[in-house]
Amino acid sequence: MKRFLKWVGGILSLLMLLGAAGIYFSSGKRLNRVYEIPDEAVAIPTDVESVQYGRHIFQFRGCEACHSAGGSSYVSTDEQFGMQAHLNLPSQDVPLMEGNVYMDDPAVGKVVASNLTAGKGGVGGGYTDAGWVKAIRHGVRMDGTPLLFMPSTEFYYLSDEDLGAVIAYIQSAPPMDNVLPPSSVSPIGRLVMMVPGITFIPAELIPHDAPRPSAPQAGITPEYGGYLTHSCKVCHGLTMSGGRIPGFPASWPPAPNLTWGGGSALPAWDEQGFINTIRTGETPNGVMLRREYMPWTSYRHMSDDELRAVWVYLQSLPPMEYGNR
Repeated sequence: MKRFLKWVGGILSLLMLLGAAGIYFSSGKRLNRVYEIPDEAVAIPTDVESVQYGRHIFQFRGCEACHSAGGSSYVSTDEQFGMQAHLNLPSQDVPLMEGNVYMDDPAVGKVVASNLTAGKGGVGGGYTDAGWVKAIRHGVRMDGTPLLFMPSTEFYYLSDEDLGAVIAYIQSAPPMDNVLPPSSVSPIGRLVMMVPGITFIPAELIPHDAPRPSAPQAGITPEYGGYLTHSCKVCHGLTMSGGRIPGFPASWPPAPNLTWGGGSALPAWDEQGFINTIRTGETPNGVMLRREYMPWTSYRHMSDDELRAVWVYLQSLPPMEYGNR
């Protein structure tokens, strides 16, 4: 009997080893896939207004929250644009782009926001204009391999004008030395990636060959509000009804319902209450939003008209019951 049990145990161990090897090689194939994406012609502006507009997008779209080392490193605008002094940008503090280890969780892996500058450890010196377009819009490197965790599923919808302005702003950053480890998926994260619908490779979710989606005209409209809130769908779901976020660590709280359906707090708010919440992080009910889960510190950089467009968009959504993602 003992020999039989030992034999069964050996078979189970072998099967587990083979399963682990299968997961490793299957995920490795996805991690090292080369995407053949043609270069896209996106004009990169150099004028003051466009660079400042790129900074605005970089801030409220959450790029600054990831790629700045905790908001502790700031320089004056004159220093930031020292190599482009001809722009004569106003004197005000702007964040650097030296990158940081954004998250290190055994259940997912190591999420590293790259040093975007041309300094030591930075990627800025090796990227062409077309390379930036591929990285931001398609989530792939210059060699076509996919970037891990890079939220290009949100930035894919950026208009050429907005994307060009963002690239112009990134290219204006002074070199900063900050050598970082690469992003990586943990063994548990590789196992999680076997679950249908969950991936840490955003390039797998982007319709690279589809016609470019058109961006709506800026204005206080539901259409423009929807354009501004693509990042919100990562946590709140495509229907914006909230619930548990697939692929996120178990410690991450569920996202609230942003429609006017069951379980939503928004029907009791008004426009000004919504704007104040995004500006300060405090809801009309006096609840303080935790910035590590709800990135209001990024969204607060939106203009009043942009926030009004978001409010109009949320009101236009079909009411959904909570968690009906």
